[in-house]
Amino acid sequence: MRKNAPAIYVSVGLLLIWEVFARWLNEMYILPSPTAILQKMWDFREALFTVHLPATLQVLWIGLLISIILGIGLAIMMHLSHWSERAFYPLLVASQTIPITALAPIFVLWFGYTIWSKVLVTVLIAFFPIAMSMFDGLRSTKRELEELMRTYGATKWQIFWKLQLPSALPQLFSAFKIAVPLSIIGAAVGEWLGAQAGLGYFSKRMMTQLDGAGVFAPIVLLSTMAIIAVFIIRIIEKKYIVWRKD
Repeated sequence: MRKNAPAIYVSVGLLLIWEVFARWLNEMYILPSPTAILQKMWDFREALFTVHLPATLQVLWIGLLISIILGIGLAIMMHLSHWSERAFYPLLVASQTIPITALAPIFVLWFGYTIWSKVLVTVLIAFFPIAMSMFDGLRSTKRELEELMRTYGATKWQIFWKLQLPSALPQLFSAFKIAVPLSIIGAAVGEWLGAQAGLGYFSKRMMTQLDGAGVFAPIVLLSTMAIIAVFIIRIIEKKYIVWRKD
């Protein structure tokens, strides 16, 4: 509890400042107060928690699963094959130079308002940090340890599984902590540009009604999801990476 105390104090302080300033401004459709946002979440609790939140979660877990498999697989392939590195590394970087807001409508055009248009946006955003961090982690293994294992007769695959892969775990978990919030943003962007359900779609619908609190309500849920997901990843990280200092 003491470790989280600074974050709690700062968060409460910022929320109080936000509440006071929003009430002083008295323009709730521009800057709603935290209490107004919570009230809106309560008023629309059935739609938010039974319709739109499950729709976004479905996009998230499918998109993250594909991103993890694609990112880790591509990183391992580039690490083990110099030809693959020269072939795919430039494409990996180029995939991040195209604005997501330009591709999302194209995905909607291809796949309609189905879940796959949102999943593709999520994957395009989330797989890059996983692939790059995993690739750099595999390459960061100390050469002295690799040479030591070769001296003892270890094969290339034994070095990979026993040394290189464990050495890459810290970077991989750091990538997960980046990719999860990015995937939430990707899902929301995809739903904002074309969907029939989801937190992004709900926020867009509230914006057309000039309902500031309604626009912020799903954003609060998205932020809460990201915080919880990163907290869970940190717990798993501490369990499996015991040599890292807290």
